[in-house]
Amino acid sequence: MREHPRQGPRAAFRGWRAHRPFWGGLLLTLGGGEILLTEKASLKVVMHIGMQGLAGYLLPTLMLILGLLILFNPGQRLFYSLTGILVSLGTWLTSNLGGFFVGLLLGAVGSCLAFGWLPDQEPRVSRRRRRKEARAARNPAQGAGEPA
Repeated sequence: MREHPRQGPRAAFRGWRAHRPFWGGLLLTLGGGEILLTEKASLKVVMHIGMQGLAGYLLPTLMLILGLLILFNPGQRLFYSLTGILVSLGTWLTSNLGGFFVGLLLGAVGSCLAFGWLPDQEPRVSRRRRRKEARAARNPAQGAGEPA
């Protein structure tokens, strides 16, 4: 028999999403995709010269891959997010000002979110609650429900 009751696909996705920096990886992936789409703009707007043409496709592709790696391998999120922010900032020069700023900002915010994500962190306890618990520990005769 199963220990857990059968979950629906939405609950299973929520469980999967809770154990990884989902929004950071998603925003970095969307930023890379947006920059790749702006590379297909008309020649009146975009002009590639020499090696910047290759870098214009390479850096957003790397952003897209790094975003997917953050989603599917969250254990290495620090390396991927640091690389992601550097690549995102590099698109400023190589890819139409970072996809006309939209892809650059999506990539930067996504990388910062992934870098700042902490797995299995206890919820924060308010200062008032910590004081109340400390008072109760010092004075065990006084019940927790009685006012001080």
